[in-house]
Amino acid sequence: MSAPHGGPAPAAPGRPRPSRRLARIVTLVAICLAVLVAAVVVGVRALGREPTVTLLANWTGDDERNLRKAVIEPFERKYHIRVEYQGSAAESQVLGADVEAGTPPDVVVLTGPGELAEYARQKNLVALEDLIPRHAFGASWATPLADGHVYWFPLKADLKSIVWYPAGVGERQRADAAKEPAEWCVGMGSGATSGWPGTDWIEDILLQRSGPRVYAQWARGDLSWRSKPVRQAWTTWRDLIGAGGDRGLVRRALMTPHDRASEPITTVPRGCTLEHQASFIRNKTRWERVDGRYEPSARRIPGATGNGAWEVSGDLVALLHGTPEAKRLTRYLASAEAQRAWSAAESGFSVNSGARPAPGAAGSPWHRSLADILVDDHAVHCFDASDAMPPSVRDAFAEATIEFLAHPGHLETLLRSLDILSGTPGLTWVPSVCDRAP
Repeated sequence: MSAPHGGPAPAAPGRPRPSRRLARIVTLVAICLAVLVAAVVVGVRALGREPTVTLLANWTGDDERNLRKAVIEPFERKYHIRVEYQGSAAESQVLGADVEAGTPPDVVVLTGPGELAEYARQKNLVALEDLIPRHAFGASWATPLADGHVYWFPLKADLKSIVWYPAGVGERQRADAAKEPAEWCVGMGSGATSGWPGTDWIEDILLQRSGPRVYAQWARGDLSWRSKPVRQAWTTWRDLIGAGGDRGLVRRALMTPHDRASEPITTVPRGCTLEHQASFIRNKTRWERVDGRYEPSARRIPGATGNGAWEVSGDLVALLHGTPEAKRLTRYLASAEAQRAWSAAESGFSVNSGARPAPGAAGSPWHRSLADILVDDHAVHCFDASDAMPPSVRDAFAEATIEFLAHPGHLETLLRSLDILSGTPGLTWVPSVCDRAP
């Protein structure tokens, strides 16, 4: 029955009529109970989820598995914070796209301080000096920028000024092999970053021939690409690996991925003998099969002065979101605990002063000896120059090595172009790449 206009409908005969006040109270209680139940459900769900931090790095395959086992899983167990890890060989491109879209990861690990310096200039990075142990990392590893802040530190380090050879290849054989371009295992391919093995060669030649002071000037943009020391580094590399010479040899170098360059060392007869490559290459199956040994590259570079300088590289941690979870992960990655665990997995080396292996510690002899060089207080460590350069210069340098390998007669044009690019206004240069530059 509908209520007539102007008043409520009459109560049914024989049934008591509820008051308006009681009805309103019942309704209000029902609403409050519904809200409370919803809040409890949301709270229970929230309590069931661990806080999360996102991490982007370039490690995949075995390196990713080692990272998860040695570093990520212990962090998750200890702090009850879940790490959403993304590994990509194109991490620079992934990070650039994410930053442009406004969805960057909380923490990133990049190989290039030059790239990170540009993100810092754009105010995309959080300063780290309050999050990492004081004096844990040398000046070439955690470099203060012009604003006085530190924005990165290494989780993993590698040595680059070395030449690998199979066990049993003697000194005389190595000396003879270094004079034969076909005896060098060279692979320039690396997808979007192809050419970087060539930049490593030229950087190391410059460092070994001209010393850390000249190297540092060039790496921070204060020395012309057409200067005599830099030009001679290019021509020395040309003579060592036969740039522009045997077409089959040049084609092999250009078409071979860097991680397959050493495949010929296991063939019979051996297809090459020496490889100028960073310390990470020793974990490759081919070098394990031939019990790979190493020596300082200065012994095989013509004109090297024996200045005790080493080119190094690192995978550098930077913070993009200063959330409590992201700060906790950053502190952990900088700790001696995490650094020691990563080094113990032999996926890389730590240069944290508090994570140095104790004398007689377990591990491969080659790994221990390389680790000792990386933390030697009497040596000079200079960061990979191209990684420290602005990204546009770094990429052009890598492309130029590919062009030069095929057409060394184009050197003057290539160096002039690199000089013009390096002089572009607004580029961000890292102020220091060597821990000491006498």
